[in-house]
Amino acid sequence: VPVLESGGGSVQAGRSVRLSCKASEFTSSNSAMSWARRAPGKGLEWLSGISSDGATYYADSVRGRFIISSDSFKNTVSLQMNSLKPEDTAVYHCAMKVGKVSSMLSEYDDWGQGTQVTVSS
Repeated sequence: VPVLESGGGSVQAGRSVRLSCKASEFTSSNSAMSWARRAPGKGLEWLSGISSDGATYYADSVRGRFIISSDSFKNTVSLQMNSLKPEDTAVYHCAMKVGKVSSMLSEYDDWGQGTQVTVSS
């Protein structure tokens, strides 16, 4: 399995959740990982990405609340989600691509199955 998410669960609004994604090929040069989510009844939304050189990118909807990071020794990319809101309820996926981070999700080749995050008010 090239990409595998973990974490998630049910939390109350205002709390934090940390998601992790293990990707065996991420630390290879010229690759990028992103997190995306699909909320109930909505399309897939790009949230944040990190390149193998450590550059990070965020969607306006999560900038300042979510933090993406990578651990090269563990081949893991994490998403720290703070100040969660009920509208953050979604299935969260990580995905990997060759090249730079892109918000165009069609460019990503390997996807995890996703992990559910439910935020209650």
